[in-house]
Amino acid sequence: MQNVARTAARNPVEDTGQMRPLFGSSPTTPEPPGPRRRTGPDFVAIQRSEEFSALRSRFRRFVFPMSLAFVLWYLVYVLLAAYAHGFMSIKLFGEVNVGIVLGILQFVSTAAITAAYLRFARRRIDPEVDEVRRQAGVQ
Repeated sequence: MQNVARTAARNPVEDTGQMRPLFGSSPTTPEPPGPRRRTGPDFVAIQRSEEFSALRSRFRRFVFPMSLAFVLWYLVYVLLAAYAHGFMSIKLFGEVNVGIVLGILQFVSTAAITAAYLRFARRRIDPEVDEVRRQAGVQ
């Protein structure tokens, strides 16, 4: 009986265990001679620009304090729920107590922070992003 595995034509990629590239050119395809042409914006130059630095700093001045305030507010709520049972169980009206109101205020503050960020981004961030894109020749 003949060994079929030896005589069957096999693809070299299967023999070596190498995968074909998903993107770009195949490793067997030679690169064209000469310097490689850049296609697209120069991201390093954009990142080093004064406008981009101002944009990042304006973004950080909003996001970091707001994030810190929310995390502290959430931790206060969790600590009160864990250690201040008497305070959290004070009834405000009917069966609604301080714990329920503070829990609902967590959702309200999340929505308020989201709305504040959207307004901030629309007024202060987006115009600067458009300017950076225009200077980079992307827009």
